[in-house]
Amino acid sequence: MREQFSEGLKTALKARDQRRTTTLRAISGAIKDKDIAIRQENRGPATNEEILTIIQKMVKQREESFAIYAQAGRADLATVEKEEIDILNEFLPKSLTEDEVEAAIRAAIVTSGADGAKDMGKVIAQLKSDYPGRIDFGKASGKVRAFLAG
Repeated sequence: MREQFSEGLKTALKARDQRRTTTLRAISGAIKDKDIAIRQENRGPATNEEILTIIQKMVKQREESFAIYAQAGRADLATVEKEEIDILNEFLPKSLTEDEVEAAIRAAIVTSGADGAKDMGKVIAQLKSDYPGRIDFGKASGKVRAFLAG
């Protein structure tokens, strides 16, 4: 993934695409910050899963800013946030549809051997390992709870 970012940054610099350059530099900076934090734990650089988490967090932050700017009538700033969201989403794997999420939850329940709400952590862990970056776990946790309860 790191190579994707550096190649994308080179291309954006050559094309003089300021928005893309700024966004890719922000990603690189966030990854470097994570690498520095990890170094204190005496382990290697950030994994692809950790990088995906960073990008997802950046998307979520920009979505919140977009909503605030749109509500305040600041179309200029909202447009900037939307463009950055689009650039960030290029590096995320394609999200699962609602039906695919439900099928994945059913499969994870079977695979993990979950037997009730007490095993919700097992199911979520299984989903995270099988579908990194492809499921919004904030929304999926409610569905997992419902499947385990019923």
